[in-house]
Amino acid sequence: MPLSCDDFLEFEDNIKKLRTVDDKIIYALNTKIPTESFKAQVDATGSCKALYEELKASHKERLDSIKHCISVSAENVHRLRDKKSTDFPENTNAVKSLKKEQSKLRLLKTEANVEEILQEKTLKTYYERCRSFYKPPDSHF
Repeated sequence: MPLSCDDFLEFEDNIKKLRTVDDKIIYALNTKIPTESFKAQVDATGSCKALYEELKASHKERLDSIKHCISVSAENVHRLRDKKSTDFPENTNAVKSLKKEQSKLRLLKTEANVEEILQEKTLKTYYERCRSFYKPPDSHF
């Protein structure tokens, strides 16, 4: 389910909450990947596969939410541009709303870039630790 796109700060807070799996990737890997002495006691392959599926689902949810909000914001910008051109100069609120929505659209596009970098970093960290136990069929490593 896509996040609400109305308030950028609320959107950003929700995205941060969804990024906890990425923020804690090192901890997750340390708890799931056995040391040499515990290798026989832990199913590292299963743990790596489960972690990868969790990462993949989280990444998809966040990226879908960001793309959805970019689309909504771009439509709003287009609608407000049309309104500004028909109502200008009488309606200064349309100009203010347009500038606010354009700013939000830029912030959302920046968030998409941040998301791409974060996902690359997380998957690189994952791969470095799990490559001996599990290689995802759709990986690009």
